[in-house]
Amino acid sequence: KWNIVLISVESLSGDYLKYFGGKNNITPYMDSLIPHSLFFSNFYATGTRTVRGLEALSLAIPPTPGQSIVRRPNNEDMFTMGNLLKTKGYEVRYVYGGNSFFDNMGYFFSHNGYKVLDQRDIPEKIVHHKTAWGVADEDAFTIMMEECDKSFTAGRPFFNHLMTVSNHRPYTYPEGRIDIPGNAKSRDGAVKYTDYCINKFIKDAVNKPWFNNTVFIIVADHCSKSAGKTDLPVNRYHIPCLVYAPALI
Repeated sequence: KWNIVLISVESLSGDYLKYFGGKNNITPYMDSLIPHSLFFSNFYATGTRTVRGLEALSLAIPPTPGQSIVRRPNNEDMFTMGNLLKTKGYEVRYVYGGNSFFDNMGYFFSHNGYKVLDQRDIPEKIVHHKTAWGVADEDAFTIMMEECDKSFTAGRPFFNHLMTVSNHRPYTYPEGRIDIPGNAKSRDGAVKYTDYCINKFIKDAVNKPWFNNTVFIIVADHCSKSAGKTDLPVNRYHIPCLVYAPALI
């Protein structure tokens, strides 16, 4: 039973990656993983909102007309990844650096097999930066690492899904992490900061006893913009998806 770490990255458009023509070098770590991963180059988001990405990633369904299932009433006990893996003995968590009340995430995930950890579960002493959307991504990754360790110590396989928040207006993050100042309010900086956080998390995980038995999935919830000259401009839904597990793939 392999462990699974699913990282869904806020607004990670495919064209940010150098592989897809990005020229600003804002995803250097993710680009470096591509040759060592099971990489999907023809992968598309199901919508333009985070709840659509979460719906697709947890339920494996296309978007239904109207509201996302994450936000609908009577959305408990559905056939989610969380509920499925829970029946297989996995410890299942949804980690979010903001308030999980937003978009009904907390209710949906907690009633569909996941233990929800959000900003309220992240001690102030480890918080490096906050915005209206929540704590800096590195702080959410710190909590997820602790949860991975707890499951391993308990002898349980784990499925941990983290949703990032830093790539969101006002695009601020801790200073000294990347070569773009944290107070520049730059979208490129926010993307590069999240790339830095993913790099740090996986590099730290390499030294963990559970690393070789863990599959890391990095994917976007949707693109940063979806407007175009057609009703559904396909290139505005193109997102990256990497499955990284060097001992397994």
